[in-house]
Amino acid sequence: MALALRLARPALLVCAALVVASSLAAPAKPQDLSLIRDAEIEDTIRAYAAPLFDAAGLGAGAVRVHIVNDRRLNAFVAGGLNLFVTSGMLAAAEEPGEITGVIAHEIGHIASGHLIRTRGAMEDATAGAILGTLLGSGAILAGEGEAGSALIMGAWTMARQNLLRYSRTQEQAADQAAIRLLESTGQSAEGLLAMFRRLENQEFLSVDRQDPYLRTHPLTRDRIRFVRNQVEKRARAGAPPPAAEALALAHRRMVAKLRGFLDSPKKTLRAYPQSDQSVAARYARAIALYRIPEIDRALVELNGLLADFPDDPWFHELKGQILFENGRIAAAVESYERAVALRGDSALLRFGLARAQLETGDPALAEAAIGHLETATRLEEGRPSYWHFLGIARGRAGDRARSSLALAEAAYLRGRMAEARHHARAATKALPEGSPGWLRAGDIAAAAGKRQ
Repeated sequence: MALALRLARPALLVCAALVVASSLAAPAKPQDLSLIRDAEIEDTIRAYAAPLFDAAGLGAGAVRVHIVNDRRLNAFVAGGLNLFVTSGMLAAAEEPGEITGVIAHEIGHIASGHLIRTRGAMEDATAGAILGTLLGSGAILAGEGEAGSALIMGAWTMARQNLLRYSRTQEQAADQAAIRLLESTGQSAEGLLAMFRRLENQEFLSVDRQDPYLRTHPLTRDRIRFVRNQVEKRARAGAPPPAAEALALAHRRMVAKLRGFLDSPKKTLRAYPQSDQSVAARYARAIALYRIPEIDRALVELNGLLADFPDDPWFHELKGQILFENGRIAAAVESYERAVALRGDSALLRFGLARAQLETGDPALAEAAIGHLETATRLEEGRPSYWHFLGIARGRAGDRARSSLALAEAAYLRGRMAEARHHARAATKALPEGSPGWLRAGDIAAAAGKRQ
């Protein structure tokens, strides 16, 4: 499994994503929604989003960013302060301002309380449609089949139209909020306008071929005109360009990484030929060559990047991943250790290092892995994989009681209640009565028992 670009399918997050409820299109099945975990890409999106979150009074740490593995363009807020952006949206953006504009728009939905209002509007629309269905069904039973069918179809059509009108009002309000947020952080809405123009080209496609963002965020000429006017007004004021070069480079690297991992290696190598010696192109080629796999060529490309950028944690992380997955464990540990030394606040980097340390079979490194995994669980709460490997590490270190507790945490987070209860009971038997671990194990056992 790739560590630099990991896929997960957390059912709880999927359910939260469906709260926004595509008013115009059926949501994806839960099993069809997978999330990408990548420390570098998440770091880049946070750089885009943090000033906007703060400007909205939400706090940069209050909103969780999730990357959805989907080639279509989409972004939405759901389940409280959760922001979802598809890999397709990220890869399609030509400059950071496009993503920044979309994020500002989605934060506008959060700040305006649209999640709660949308749920209420959906309930009202659905209630009307259900009433129409009941009346139509009664007509059909009475022998008026054609009239009954027309009544049912009319009820659902009206409900859909009412919700669409409500959504358009929300979209305009979110656009206005986005402009305010961008202005307050010294940024232009040029990127948002560019994304709108990209989506506008899809309006003439059949609904099933349109990107979900266009279907769930109705795009009108009034919205485009409003944003364009704001951009022109800012241009007349002589405002500076919206993106710094460092952020633009991070964006190019993010796109290169996504394409390197998600496109076929052949396609990536065509898009980033050897003649292109930019950082992003070299990065994409290293990933594509590793996936072929042509490991030695990938390492040559990557070592060249590290020679130029020895303090780049993400290049060290990728090298650690390549080495780890090809059985060069000791060398992988060295690369991951360097990455963690540079970015110790990254839970994913610590997780990658801990896995490599455990794979060595060295008891001393297993002890070190425990420390990294404990830190990871504190940096990012609710990640079952961290707790699972912490349980393994503690077990290898001979701490069976706390190993059971960690495995109970992992199983509970994964929804495996019988397994969670089993490990929690084992922990309560082995841990000192009244200790924090003993109390936590008891809580898990009781909660898991109620959910079985």
